[in-house]
Amino acid sequence: MEIAEGSRRSLLPSFLYSPSSASSNPAIDRILGRSLPSPAAAAAANGASAAPFVVAQAPKESGKIEMYSPAFYAACTAGGIASCGLTHTAVTPLDLVKCNMQIDPAKYKSISSGFGVLLKEQGARGFFRGWVPTLLGYSAQGACKFGFYEFFKKYYSDLAGPEFSSKYKTLIYLAGSASAEFIADIALCPFEAVKVRVQTQPGFARGLSDGLPKFVKSEGVGGLYKGIVPLWGRQIPYTMMKFASFETVVEMVYKYAIPTPKDQCSKPLQLGVSFAGGYIAGIFCAVVSHPADNLVSFLNNAKGATVGDAVQKLGMWGLFTRGLPLRIVMIGTLTGAQWGIYDAFKVMVGLPTTGGVAPAPAAEVPKLGAAA
Repeated sequence: MEIAEGSRRSLLPSFLYSPSSASSNPAIDRILGRSLPSPAAAAAANGASAAPFVVAQAPKESGKIEMYSPAFYAACTAGGIASCGLTHTAVTPLDLVKCNMQIDPAKYKSISSGFGVLLKEQGARGFFRGWVPTLLGYSAQGACKFGFYEFFKKYYSDLAGPEFSSKYKTLIYLAGSASAEFIADIALCPFEAVKVRVQTQPGFARGLSDGLPKFVKSEGVGGLYKGIVPLWGRQIPYTMMKFASFETVVEMVYKYAIPTPKDQCSKPLQLGVSFAGGYIAGIFCAVVSHPADNLVSFLNNAKGATVGDAVQKLGMWGLFTRGLPLRIVMIGTLTGAQWGIYDAFKVMVGLPTTGGVAPAPAAEVPKLGAAA
């Protein structure tokens, strides 16, 4: 039975029997690699008005990380690992002298004499004793500190809404950083306990691999978290000051000291602002958190010691001042370097640096029928 022409065509894709399919069908031309005629030429050939032919949407920009996406938080977490892990490991000699000055001030009377005692008793290699728990512990802490800070800052800002998050932005910074550090210290505490014991008790262990089992055998797994409350007392105020003062200082620098808007400044200049803002923030951090830092060192060094024992032995003046000048130098440099590394990592992956002049809150769109 003969099939009508119309029925025969209805069984086949239209581009196979279209009169212009051999030369003007864009889909086939793309598959076969042919060059597409311009819309004007195609229209002239077919006697139709020129009209652009759209096959698909333009692809999104490759390598661009969307703000507040999972990739954004992953990048911030990786930046925090590099930021805190590398910097704390680099200042291990300063940390070693500081801890020993806090534990035995009669022997380690000053910064210079402290380095001299360590060099005489343990040699140059002794300056980096405890670097492995330092690297692993503060890498874990940095991952949680920066990653969760970015998360909580966005979360609390969304809860507050545009108007209140702009008006009370410092409270957002404080709440976000405190929440992040609470989690970060749980990751840090076991490593910090082993680090202090290795650094302040010569002969206890060479490092983490033999120090951790020895510590657990001596004091149990719970002993690794004996210093968690003083650690929160040291780190949470420190981090609140670190993030809130950094954000405030950077905003003031871009608002009053640099006439060019932040997005028009060069990346090296932006990273310089990040380092300077971090160093200034670090000075405030050291002063605020120093008493708790003395408590952490004392409790992790003396088995069975309590906070009351530490206060009685160190005294209130010693609690606030012992080892403070060295800690200001160490924490200022450390915090400046951390913000520099963190923001450099963000720039490397295509994200903006942290902080700047806060935008004005978006005006609420009036509802239909409302008075203008």
